[in-house]
Amino acid sequence: QVQLVESGGGVVQPGGSLRLSCAAAGSIFSIYTMGWYRQTPGKQRELVAVITGGGSRNYADSVKGRFTISRDNVKNTVYLQMTSLKPEDTAVYYCNGDLRVVAGRRDYWGQGTQVTVSS
Repeated sequence: QVQLVESGGGVVQPGGSLRLSCAAAGSIFSIYTMGWYRQTPGKQRELVAVITGGGSRNYADSVKGRFTISRDNVKNTVYLQMTSLKPEDTAVYYCNGDLRVVAGRRDYWGQGTQVTVSS
């Protein structure tokens, strides 16, 4: 069974840092684009950052210069380093992966990890 397992969320003060991790596990042949999205109650899930298989990155304007997405293709893991966190970054963060598995190319989501920025 293929799954994306997230870790690294928590509570941090404004200005602080956190690193999220998302590991893809299971019978995976290839991993294409991976990304992080976030969602707050009553709002649609929004893109935070994505990274392609070739390493190209794209960020939401609200996080540019503060967040960095990276990936380790050996570990099948994507990371989101978050710095200078603001209260408005508070959300559930979801990992997304475009994967080639036994059944073909599929889109997967992690279970979500809560990030709370508060003093």
